Amino acid sequence: MSAPATVPIARAAAPYRVMLCDDSAVVRGIIRRILEADPNVKIVATAANGAIAVELLRHTPADVVVLDIEMPVLDGLAALPRLLAVQPRVKIIMASTLTVRNAAITMRALAAGAADYIAKPTTATEISSAGDFRRELLEKVKALGAAARTGASTGEISPHPAHGKASSALFALCRPSSAPPRVLAIGSSTGGPQALFTLLSALRPDFALPILITQHMPKTFTGILADHLATACGRPAREGQDDERIQPGRIYVAPGDYHMELARREDGVAIRLSKGPPENYCRPSVDPMFRAVAAVYGEAALGCILTGMGQDGRLGGQAVIAAGGTIIAQDEASSVVWGMPGAAATAGICSAVLPLADLAPRIRKLAGLRTP
Repeated sequence: MSAPATVPIARAAAPYRVMLCDDSAVVRGIIRRILEADPNVKIVATAANGAIAVELLRHTPADVVVLDIEMPVLDGLAALPRLLAVQPRVKIIMASTLTVRNAAITMRALAAGAADYIAKPTTATEISSAGDFRRELLEKVKALGAAARTGASTGEISPHPAHGKASSALFALCRPSSAPPRVLAIGSSTGGPQALFTLLSALRPDFALPILITQHMPKTFTGILADHLATACGRPAREGQDDERIQPGRIYVAPGDYHMELARREDGVAIRLSKGPPENYCRPSVDPMFRAVAAVYGEAALGCILTGMGQDGRLGGQAVIAAGGTIIAQDEASSVVWGMPGAAATAGICSAVLPLADLAPRIRKLAGLRTP
């Protein structure tokens, strides 16, 4: 396998440059202390609103901006396109409290070019004491900082579909199952919402398999994601409900704080929601969904791993392959962060590693449907 794109050694060895934008000085101070406790992170600027952040970015280059949503003068959603216009490669993490309104705004921000989001506790005390928030913030800042320096894509459709052959050629590939798939299970994390909108829209209305999705998101956010997918893709989409029988042509999103699994019953296949321990620090996690799909569908299981940090989906993908099913993954060039698909690809469990633009045609082909 060839080495991934690199940056000059001096720059890669330097701490990731981060700008904080939040109207609360207390919150800015707490987040600053969390990030600067890691020697790989340096805070280069702070701003109390989006207008100040835009001006600062003109003179203070950053790899990552942590951007609050609700601020005076210029809020996060309005500041987002201006920040990207000043520095197109900067990676922006939206910081949002867990409200329905903020979840909806966050989805709009992701569609407008934000790289990721983080669910912010509601008080300064909770922010300073929340270990999960501290870990997630540091992981996302460093992963996206690295992506900014390598010039990684924001998850948009690649203009060069032919790159798919080169991507797959870099890895040991499995043969796809000879059985037509009867379910499509998709796992995603950082950059996932944008990739999901692109992939599912391109599957076209005649793709009739049930679609199961585990996207790393908290409660409230997953319901909003399902609503946006229904609008963008023109097919029914909702959070999976416990004991719900899955239907052809429908999208089921794992609800926040639950693993989404499956069970066979007399009238078909039903969703089982589980409060089992987090896997890969996540609940929902892709691995339990893939294991359940493998157990229920065997060689008729088709799994797809999209952009995301970590390696969630690798072990579950191995279960799909052991059951005779098929795994495909997004390639590095079109991923915001190539952690999850990269883990699957380097484990040798994929039948194809393709740009985002090529995944829907490959899925349609595996399902026996014509491609444009």
